[in-house]
Amino acid sequence: MAAFVPKRLASSFMRTRITPVAPRGMVRFYSSDPPAPPLLQKLKGDLKTAMRAKDTARLAVLRSILSATLNASKTDKPITTDAQLVALLRKTTRASEDASAEFKDAGREDLVAKEQEQISILKGYVSESGVEVVGEDELRTVVAGVVTAMTSEGEVQGKAKLGDVMKKLLSPGGPLEGKSIEKAQLAKVVKEVVG
Repeated sequence: MAAFVPKRLASSFMRTRITPVAPRGMVRFYSSDPPAPPLLQKLKGDLKTAMRAKDTARLAVLRSILSATLNASKTDKPITTDAQLVALLRKTTRASEDASAEFKDAGREDLVAKEQEQISILKGYVSESGVEVVGEDELRTVVAGVVTAMTSEGEVQGKAKLGDVMKKLLSPGGPLEGKSIEKAQLAKVVKEVVG
């Protein structure tokens, strides 16, 4: 048995017009997020290429790097520059080198070869990054300049000097901002210059 629908009720449904929640003039078509670093965009493009080529070693490296950047974006210090991404690549390289040494001690040559391949891929991305790498000589001159400036101003004295010098060097607007450096190497140079 068919249900009877009054004509007036049916026509009232036809006249209803679905309107957007916000008027068109108020809709924003831009994003407030800054653009991703160029190296990160290159890594995402290379991930697609590695998937198509079925390059498992490169695919594993890229997935681990991209997941680390995603995890870092959920913390208070997200990766926003190429220098920070290169620091992450170097950290991953060191971890792979340590794993390779442990595998070699355990006699697992298959895993050593796998780690060495990952290391070569990571080093390739570091060298192609275009981020300025600070050498030890340049690092020594920058540290010496900052230490002399801080001692002449009387900002720091004693053992607290090491931490204050490191903060001054790495702070936004500091002489080493945006440059790729090894923090362990920087700490060693600061100790030599200060001590």
